[in-house]
Amino acid sequence: MDAAKAVKGNIGVYVTGLGAVTPIYTVTIHTRVDGELMQVLYKEGDLVQKGDKLAEIDPRPYQAQLTQYEGQLIRDQALLDNARLDQTRYETLIKQNAIPEQQLATQSALVKQDEGTVKNDQGLIDSVKVNLIYCNITAPITGRIGLRLVDPGNIVQTSDTTGLLVITQLQPISVIFTIAEDQLPAVYAKQSAGQQLPVDAFDRDMKKKLASGTLTTIDNEIDQTTGTVKLRATFNNSRNELFPNQFVNARLLQQEKRGVVLIPSAAVQRNSQSTYVYAVKPDSTVTVRQVMLGTSDDTNTEITSGVVQGDVVVLTGVDKLQEGSKVTVHLDSPSRSGKQRK
Repeated sequence: MDAAKAVKGNIGVYVTGLGAVTPIYTVTIHTRVDGELMQVLYKEGDLVQKGDKLAEIDPRPYQAQLTQYEGQLIRDQALLDNARLDQTRYETLIKQNAIPEQQLATQSALVKQDEGTVKNDQGLIDSVKVNLIYCNITAPITGRIGLRLVDPGNIVQTSDTTGLLVITQLQPISVIFTIAEDQLPAVYAKQSAGQQLPVDAFDRDMKKKLASGTLTTIDNEIDQTTGTVKLRATFNNSRNELFPNQFVNARLLQQEKRGVVLIPSAAVQRNSQSTYVYAVKPDSTVTVRQVMLGTSDDTNTEITSGVVQGDVVVLTGVDKLQEGSKVTVHLDSPSRSGKQRK
């Protein structure tokens, strides 16, 4: 039968919670000007970089407006220049008492009026130039594009609520998961002390590890209806292992116990009264040892009393054993969460 030696090693204390993959940034792209959608320069599902051109709105109405306002500015600037010349002339004549003061005051007011008109023209020009920029729609973030919501040829308006497309940031990405409120104090204390707590994302069946990241945020309140609190972990997601809205199990490493006695979890036996193992004595007989358990993971269990480093415990065939049974065992290589202490 198979057996294994108790070893000293490291084991993690984990907090596990249900979660969902949540992009850090999701942006719905809307047009900021009205007009015909002339071009769509992306394909559905494309990965785009921040600043990439995505679409173009017909710029011709705004170019025509710009020409009109530029011409208006030239005319009004000429009127202002002429008004300033008259003002300078009147200022000379007033010193010679050749004109009444009211005439100079009226001319000064006309100059200010023309200055306001020129400034208004410049504002109209700047506004149209901004609209021309908005005719070229660019990506505000780096991410993946979803399905196209509007086809070229349609008239799009700033009042449209649907938007043109949605960009979702995938790298990095986050997982929002929940833990019980009684688990929060230990986690919060570690994070408040500046420690980076590792978080692993597992699949729905908790069998396959998808990605590794770190805890970044704890929500600011506990949900009283469920007695849980939300946490956000961030993942690099360089290989796109995580997909938005994917269901995952998040496992947070709260603490790593070092130098503790570990045995394979398969060696631990239970009945209604106690927890025990079958320990192999030097004479190849077995004896029942009552044990106290500490932390367990997928493979190993920490033993706080009853077994010491070097003890051999039986893994298989325990249903045929009793106190003093003679056994021949095959020692398995110990499996540990951490490195064995030499």
